[in-house]
Amino acid sequence: MKSGFISIVGRPNVGKSTLLNSILSTKLAITSPKPQTTRNTIQGIYNEEDYQMVFVDTPGIHKPKTAMGKYLNKQAFFALEDVNVVLFLVDVTESLGKGDMFVIEKLSTIDKPVILILNKIDKIQKDKLLPKIEQYAALYEFDEIIPISALNKDNVKHLIDVLKKYMIDPIKYYEDDQITNVSKNFIVSEFVREKVFILTNEEVPHSVACAVEKIEEKKDSMNIYVNIIVDRDNLKKIIIGRGGSMIKEIGTLARKDIEGFFGKKVYLNLFVKTIKDWRDKEAYLAELGLKTE
Repeated sequence: MKSGFISIVGRPNVGKSTLLNSILSTKLAITSPKPQTTRNTIQGIYNEEDYQMVFVDTPGIHKPKTAMGKYLNKQAFFALEDVNVVLFLVDVTESLGKGDMFVIEKLSTIDKPVILILNKIDKIQKDKLLPKIEQYAALYEFDEIIPISALNKDNVKHLIDVLKKYMIDPIKYYEDDQITNVSKNFIVSEFVREKVFILTNEEVPHSVACAVEKIEEKKDSMNIYVNIIVDRDNLKKIIIGRGGSMIKEIGTLARKDIEGFFGKKVYLNLFVKTIKDWRDKEAYLAELGLKTE
């Protein structure tokens, strides 16, 4: 048995979470077109008979302008420390820019093997790929360079095979049936938060948080209560929507993902709170009409 840790880094929206989901063949990490969707490092565990690979998905590295941005970068940088190898993802449909250079500058300070992953190759013409490879190769001495399409799983199996030679730890860190290190509450809250990101417009900022109040689990079903927390009343109205239409759609889509992950029937109850009232029992009870199933 050989095992090891693999950190997935890159600027926002290059497909890090999509790659993790593709490797695991299940949806674990949330995705959306909006930057800073991923806020925490999440471990996804891939098992073969003789190998265990622990992938660490990270927030997009960028030049921070806010306290949240500094926190996200800190999370990503921390994930570079105790790993066997780093995957640096770039989006081949985008021009090499200051964001990529910022990541490369950070990579130059660590003593780890770094593999360049050129993602989204399904979206460019083949004759444009080689110039991209040469452009990045001139900036950093990568240990490997692998073009992929994380969304279509093109070349993902090859990536797994390449990574095997970097797995040198002679122990197994997790059981074979475990695919992540995060809790059920975390997974549920992330699936709900993803739908808020996808369905709401730019008026809803990234300060939206989700907190699981309770999970009642039975053999074949789960009854789940989740608070969606915002910082002001007008955002609360947006997330609820006219006649509760938005909160119902958020719940319907999130429920499907939660059922797919846990393999059980899910009854999902969503409540929208402002920061000042979400711990208030009376306010909580006032929201009981906003249930979605």
